[in-house]
Amino acid sequence: MLRTVNRIVLGLLGLVLLLGGGPVLAVGLGAKPPSWWVYDGRKDVLLSVADRQRWRDEGWWWPVVIAALAVLVLLALWWLVAQFRRRRVTEVLVDTGDGEGARLRGRALESVLVGGAEAVDGVERAGVVLTGRRSAPRARAKLTLSPHAVPGEALYRFGADALAQAKNSAGLASLPAEVRLRAAKHGAERVS
Repeated sequence: MLRTVNRIVLGLLGLVLLLGGGPVLAVGLGAKPPSWWVYDGRKDVLLSVADRQRWRDEGWWWPVVIAALAVLVLLALWWLVAQFRRRRVTEVLVDTGDGEGARLRGRALESVLVGGAEAVDGVERAGVVLTGRRSAPRARAKLTLSPHAVPGEALYRFGADALAQAKNSAGLASLPAEVRLRAAKHGAERVS
């Protein structure tokens, strides 16, 4: 949903800037404006002094301006917070076969995946976060590999062992995963 909101907001913002700024830029660069355009040439202003001060003495003007700006600021803050918020799956729906189903805590499944990942030879530390929907979770894993690890083998073992076991035990049709590998920092070895 956030991607859709981002695309709509950016599309509308781009459209407003294009429709508002494009003709102004064209006239400013010397293009001949159409007869219905709000100003005539390069030396003309968009809003005259009379237009800018028309509503100043009305009692409702400033509260409406302040309220509109406050709403815009709140929407911008909501959008900014939504960019950095990661949605974690709090529970996973497990099909028990009896029609009722069960709920598995997301943190429990994450800890099982972490334990399975750290049991793989060559993985020093692991971190797993479940995202997506509770009926179709997705795993995002960060594996820190030891210096002697073979990345391809560690990735294969994680997928074949830990990920497959978690998928089967939760009764999920699939458990897609995004895995990021990182090498552990280690000191230089001395050869004597």
